[in-house]
Amino acid sequence: MKLYNTLTRKKEEFVPVEEGKVRMYVCGPTVYNYIHIGNARPMIVFDTVRRYFEYKGYDVNYVSNFTDVDDKIIKKANEEGVDASVISERYIVEAKKDMDALNVKEATTHPKATEEIDGMIEMIETLIEKGYAYAKNGTVFYRTRKFEGYGKLSKKNIDDLTAGIRIAVDDEKEDPMDFVLWKPKKEGEPSWSSPWGEGRPGWHIECSVMSKKYLGEEIDIHAGGEDLIFPHHENEIAQSEAANGKPFAKYWLHNGFLNIDNVKMSKSLGNFFTVREISEKYDLQVLRFFMLSAHYRSPLNFSADLMAASKNGLDRILTAVNRLDEMQGQDRPLTDEEKAVLVQVDELVKKFEDSMEDDFNTADAVSAIFELVKLANINVTGESSKELVKTVLATIKKLCDVLGIITEHEEELLDADIEKLIEERHAARKAKNFARADEIRDLLAAQGILLKDTREGVKWSRA
Repeated sequence: MKLYNTLTRKKEEFVPVEEGKVRMYVCGPTVYNYIHIGNARPMIVFDTVRRYFEYKGYDVNYVSNFTDVDDKIIKKANEEGVDASVISERYIVEAKKDMDALNVKEATTHPKATEEIDGMIEMIETLIEKGYAYAKNGTVFYRTRKFEGYGKLSKKNIDDLTAGIRIAVDDEKEDPMDFVLWKPKKEGEPSWSSPWGEGRPGWHIECSVMSKKYLGEEIDIHAGGEDLIFPHHENEIAQSEAANGKPFAKYWLHNGFLNIDNVKMSKSLGNFFTVREISEKYDLQVLRFFMLSAHYRSPLNFSADLMAASKNGLDRILTAVNRLDEMQGQDRPLTDEEKAVLVQVDELVKKFEDSMEDDFNTADAVSAIFELVKLANINVTGESSKELVKTVLATIKKLCDVLGIITEHEEELLDADIEKLIEERHAARKAKNFARADEIRDLLAAQGILLKDTREGVKWSRA
């Protein structure tokens, strides 16, 4: 299996720190509002990476944090006149609802920054003792130049970064590139006791601490959006490797940006969408399928046309699954022709796996599933052997599950429920409440129930 490592800028063979296990850390959202579709991309992508490792038999320890103390959270809390924890807890609940709707598996551990403060203080103290950090009037800074490898992930030169930067007269940093590990308390902000006074941690330190606590000092994969490479992940490396004295993560994976109609998503441009808003227009399985239609490192453009194409593609797969699900098949041995079909099935499974093992190329993996669907549509009928029907169906479902695509039937309306709604519609029409009558017709139509008014009364059928 080959992964593109941002650290080395090349594809490398995956060799885990510990045989048979994968230790994986993915930076999670800052919970001050509903998650947006930009947040959804890494959630979906790296959930799929996790699923593939599990499919291959690895024991995956998957950690993804919630940043639950931050300037944006504090600002929203002050606007509402509530404690910051009220805001963060509210949106952690909502984020989990959206993740569940996207079929993102629950992380092995979902740590929260506010519950790991003691560990952050301990790591900061270690960095001070080793000379990598210093305190000034309640603020603790990291000495960026002290860490020799600074810039190795982003490929940025520290001298180029500082060119043109001037330190303000009241700036307490020794160097303009030094960053904050601990900041003193401000009025109206949550705070914790520390050796440097009341305050709260900087953003970067939380992931270093949580990764170490739940995965160990050296992990296999650290992942997140491309926007986190610098400074967040660069600073994590500096903190972790200086404190622990060993390499932090073997492989760094980053997904590309998401644009809206070829323009960067921005609230000011009015093209900013939350997952919750998208769910009002589309089944979120369509959004997941759309996200996997391109390679995770490529920029991805979100548009109504592309979502429509994704819906059509997903429908093709689900229609094939439903058709196979309804087939009983013949209780007889496989014919030679059917055995040849199963050979092709095995070849397409290998094509799927080869695509996933080439830096998780989900676009090509989806193509393999489409070929499998086409093969099924041409070669599998009600006259096929039971073994052929069951094998092809199980294979499509298995590969879809690796991608997190749900193929199970939604629970259908029972006939009695349909008849009850039809009676209600009849009563509404009799009372000249045509708006309600039309509403019931549309409700049933949306669930695949077609009504036809005849002289003998209303007849219904499934679409």
